Amino acid sequence: MLSAVPATNKRPSFSLVLETENLANADLEGLAQSLASLSQQDLPLTAANEVLIVDSGNTPTQLLTALCDRHPWLKVHQAPPETGYYKAKMLGAALTTGEIVVYCDSDCAYEPHWLRSLLEPFAKEPAIQIVAGETMTRGVGVYGTAMALTYIFPQYSGEQALAPVAQYFLNNVAFRREFLLKQPIPTALPLYRGNCVIHAKGLRQQGYTIWRQPQARATHAAPSDLSHFFWRFLLIGHDYYWQQQLSAPFQEDPKHLPASSDRDPTTSFQGKVEIFFDRIRKMVRHDRRHLLYFPFAIPVAMVSILLIFIGYLITTRQPDYLLKTYERILERQLTISQGGYM
Repeated sequence: MLSAVPATNKRPSFSLVLETENLANADLEGLAQSLASLSQQDLPLTAANEVLIVDSGNTPTQLLTALCDRHPWLKVHQAPPETGYYKAKMLGAALTTGEIVVYCDSDCAYEPHWLRSLLEPFAKEPAIQIVAGETMTRGVGVYGTAMALTYIFPQYSGEQALAPVAQYFLNNVAFRREFLLKQPIPTALPLYRGNCVIHAKGLRQQGYTIWRQPQARATHAAPSDLSHFFWRFLLIGHDYYWQQQLSAPFQEDPKHLPASSDRDPTTSFQGKVEIFFDRIRKMVRHDRRHLLYFPFAIPVAMVSILLIFIGYLITTRQPDYLLKTYERILERQLTISQGGYM
């Protein structure tokens, strides 16, 4: 329930935080595209206290220098190479000074009204502590349609009004900074991604509401090559296993969950089937070309689902094997790439 504290229309100060850890297995051009979409916001980035990139060594120095020259509002903080995704995000919150910390990712593109839409609820209602936008996997075609079917991000809801939601994605969310520092995202979890799922469960258990702003929209890149595809879906299986284990203390009555299309990813098999068919319906509504590619996308989608299952199965037997193996591969790749840019 929202507070009875009088609303104000004055926009609070804000800071934006990106990290480069995502670029360890993605296209470097994604960072330039993400920053280009931020530069086109109808609320100019010069109004931010900071736009901070937390770089953990995944981006060539020449590229960062060129991007800073292109976008004078951009600041770079060099973090240790071992700084992971969630540590980089929380480090950004500690380093920035805005009342609101807005999170975006180096492999996402943001619609021109995204930032304004994400900040508006904080100005209108002082009791709101967290506002989540909507992120959708971009792409149409055999591969794009398959990824729209099976990758992490749901289709846009098509709704207009602010509403409670069960979870958020850290590539498209804003927090009141002091609230986040007091209720931090856990970083020491045996997950590749998904710490925010556990964080969201903990917040809801404490009585906080996560609000979804469906007009704050972003698109996320699909896995960029065969290796990225292979490992990303294996690790989704790894994360499903660990999310189920870590969610045990936060079991909730399904009747008390928000009535939202952004369902809890640790839901039952029946719930996953419902989510799958809801996604198909929204895919077609968003872009009817998916109907054309749907039959050809099924084999790719089935491979991705099989990889999730295999990743889950491996993790039930060797809980840390996949993540540690993948981290060693990334470490070798980073060493090679840094040598290439010396």
